[in-house]
This record gives sequence, structure tokens and C-alpha cells, in this order.
Amino acid sequence: MFGLMSNATMAKEAPLVSIPTHDAFFTSIAQHCGKAFGGKVAVDNQPSSAFDAKLVMFVRKCTPSELHIPFYVGDNASRTWIIKKTGSGLSLKHDHRHKDGTDDPVTMYGGHTLDAGYKQIQSFPADEYSKILFAEHGLAQSITNIWQIFIYPDVFSYRLIRDGREFRVDFDLTKSIPQPDAPWGY
Repeated sequence: MFGLMSNATMAKEAPLVSIPTHDAFFTSIAQHCGKAFGGKVAVDNQPSSAFDAKLVMFVRKCTPSELHIPFYVGDNASRTWIIKKTGSGLSLKHDHRHKDGTDDPVTMYGGHTLDAGYKQIQSFPADEYSKILFAEHGLAQSITNIWQIFIYPDVFSYRLIRDGREFRVDFDLTKSIPQPDAPWGY
């Protein structure tokens, strides 16, 4: 009836197992694919002049299992958030590149959901890869990082929390802006 399929073909065609809150969260972001939005720092208990620039997020690439969202800070196009359905939840990775497109030594760090979360909010505590990477690069304070993403009809928020640190950027989803150039390395 179905004929013979190789394992590779079956894996490619098999849908990822997911739960309703993860699917709703993912879909809410994906509906903005191809659009860019301006943002502002809403919370920063350790202010840095690094974020005193034009802030833009761009929902640039969307597949049924992966979203690529570059985050621009002024002329700095080094950051891309990657949200991926894994079959056991959602992962968030931070792809950091140099201007020439090469990987930053601290890249692809992030976390994985530990529970269902909510259709509007997902939390990503630092995964083991990230903890080791942070330790190796003298960033011990980052080992307890938890990243959160909020998606509501009017706002997308990216939040970082850890002991003694809170940082959040809010993006206005009611007004799209022109698409920026591709992020570094893409």
C-alpha cells in the first residue's frame, strides 16, 4: 500500500511531535515571517550603551520546524535567534557571527523548554552545551541564564534573566518596517 521507503525518506516526511502550546507559540511567531519590527529596551537592570541604538528584529526564515529571527543592534547584524521544534519541545539558539560571517567563539548557545509553557510565553533555561561553553569562555555568570520569548498580537518580547540580571527588549508588532539586509554570515 505505501511501498518501501528508506529511513531517510520517512524521517523527512514524518511530522515532529509537538504539543498545542508549543505549536501555538511557534505559529504566532511564524505568521510574521518576512516582516521586520522596531524595538526598544523595556527593562535593563545593568544598562549598557551597547543597546543605545536602533533595535530591529526580522522574522526572516520560516520552515515548519525552524524560525530564524535576526536581531539587529544599530549596524551590528551579528545575532540571530533560532527557534526549533525538536520533537521533545522547542529550542532557542543564539547564532553569533563576526562581520566576515565566521562564527563568534561564543555561538549557538541557548536552551530548551522543560515544560508546556504557554501559547504566548516559552522559557528556555541554559542547556548543557551552553553551560560548558560559558564556563570555557569565562562567562560563569551566564550558566544560570533563562531566556524567555513572549508573543502577543501587539508585541514580541525577548527577555534574559539570571541571578541579579534582567534584560528585556519589546518589539512593536503593529508597525512593520523595511526589511534589513541579511545578518552577518547568511
